[in-house]
Amino acid sequence: MKPCLAFLVALSLQAAVAEWSYQTSWYEKARQDKVARGTVWPQPRSIDTTSVRYYLDPRSFKLEADSSSAAVSDPECKEVVDHALSRYGELLFWIPEEDRAGVDGDEILDKLVLTITRGCTRYPSLESDESYSILVNSDGATLRAQTAWGALRGLETFSQLIYGENGKHVINGTSISDSPRFPHRGIMIDTARHYLPLPFILNHLDAMAYNKMNVLHWHIVDDQAFPFQSATYPDLSGKGAYTRKHVYTPDDVSQVLEFARLRGIRVIPEFDSPGHMMSWGQGHPEILTRCYPTSFQPDIYHLGPANPARETTYTFMRKLFEEIRQLFADEYFHVGGDEVRFQCWNSNEEVHQFMVQQGFPNSTQGFADLQGYYIRRILEILHQVPETTRGIVWQEIFDNFEITGDLTGLNLDTIIHVWEWNDTRYQGEPFREEMAKVTAAGYRTILSSCYYLNYINYGRDWPQYYECDPHDFQGTEAQKQLVIGGEACLWAEWVDSTNFIPRMWPRASAVAERLWSPQDVADSEAASPRMEEQRCRMVRRGIPAQPQGPSYCEYEWNILSQLPNYRPVITSSGLRVTEGLFHIMFLNVLVLAVVKCLA
Repeated sequence: MKPCLAFLVALSLQAAVAEWSYQTSWYEKARQDKVARGTVWPQPRSIDTTSVRYYLDPRSFKLEADSSSAAVSDPECKEVVDHALSRYGELLFWIPEEDRAGVDGDEILDKLVLTITRGCTRYPSLESDESYSILVNSDGATLRAQTAWGALRGLETFSQLIYGENGKHVINGTSISDSPRFPHRGIMIDTARHYLPLPFILNHLDAMAYNKMNVLHWHIVDDQAFPFQSATYPDLSGKGAYTRKHVYTPDDVSQVLEFARLRGIRVIPEFDSPGHMMSWGQGHPEILTRCYPTSFQPDIYHLGPANPARETTYTFMRKLFEEIRQLFADEYFHVGGDEVRFQCWNSNEEVHQFMVQQGFPNSTQGFADLQGYYIRRILEILHQVPETTRGIVWQEIFDNFEITGDLTGLNLDTIIHVWEWNDTRYQGEPFREEMAKVTAAGYRTILSSCYYLNYINYGRDWPQYYECDPHDFQGTEAQKQLVIGGEACLWAEWVDSTNFIPRMWPRASAVAERLWSPQDVADSEAASPRMEEQRCRMVRRGIPAQPQGPSYCEYEWNILSQLPNYRPVITSSGLRVTEGLFHIMFLNVLVLAVVKCLA
């Protein structure tokens, strides 16, 4: 009997140790001030939170659209809202059923009512109203927005206000009035240096929605590959893509556009020219300039930039742009224009003869004139396609027009994308001076110089993006108003589907808050607890956002699980059992041991 009693005591002690191991550890207590709960990213313009708590029952809580508002009566609004209510109905509750505690006796919040006060457009645009307000009190929860796009931002905010506590989903009494600081909050992805399979682009679009980013700048082709499948010129991808499998069909593009539209995200394509076009020449060498050896560069026997001397080049571009414009819905089109090497043009006699005809000198200014001529023709083509289209260009186009001393050739509705940064990595003027010059000339601008996510450092680097502000330059208030936002860029020389999402997130979240929140929300240390919560929130939702230092998430990324927010315990044998199931198994062992001792 004594050995049996000793066994039971040992088993009980093991149970006590096991139970103790599930208690809050010293590290978690020390970490409590480093991880926020129920906070919003990006920080809203105005938020007032009370200590009053309301509890949500996943079995009965409802997301409802006000039937008397445009959320139901306007078909364009209703389609976007219905999809959003379905998505967020699944995102609001993440605690596994076996870990949930009942809410009987607690003050219950039973529904959120969504109201849209104006009509909706089919696609979001630069002018879309994304404002919204939220009120959570004893009378219930309401979300009001002018448009479906504002409703989407409000639903994301409401979902972030909910946090878990002792197995319950909780929300505090809250009043929010919110709208973005900048209308253009973008991320540029590069699918030419490495092909990104469609599921990874869609996963990225979800992450953008979770961070209220609203523009996907799709740098779809470049020197290395032409993965866009054109019906007008099938040899562009047929000979210019890495393989015939590494392409985006029109159906693929349509799927991306629709997935983005339902999340309030614009998709702006970039087909960079006249430089970065070597892949174009695999199928259509006739549109590029033949480079010849010179005393300066004796080894150039390849195809270079687009040939601006041939009228057939512009005919080709017109037909291609007409096809692209019919597929992509946004009124803006990025035509590139960066990093054009003048040496190839300088080596080509046909180009020289054209420059003489146009009166362009054989000098740096003359080649800047030549590039300006080409871009002016391209922008004219955009304006003439059936759907009105406006251009976005990299900053070199503005710089070259400035060199010529004549900016009249660059239409003021063209947006200048500033990317250069004068330090050890970049050439050109410091971006603050560039922003001042561009806006002083009356052009709208987008900033990317300090948001290059492809440059990585050891340790936590998101604060450097967080602390870079698009308005940080010397200029008048009128100049600052010409800054429409910014874009985080992830160039893909060393990025493919294996590291695309972790490299992007949550570092891009820092840019998201900088572009959405008020300018005085700029303290990265103060933002760190919210950033940690946002990172774990994305992981829980199936976004493998990389860690920002030693820490953990309650619901870790689990590539083996079909449900990203399901947190299994991995046993030594590889079997997955929940913590609750572990306790049940232990009790069964304990009961069997008692029965055996008493027998």
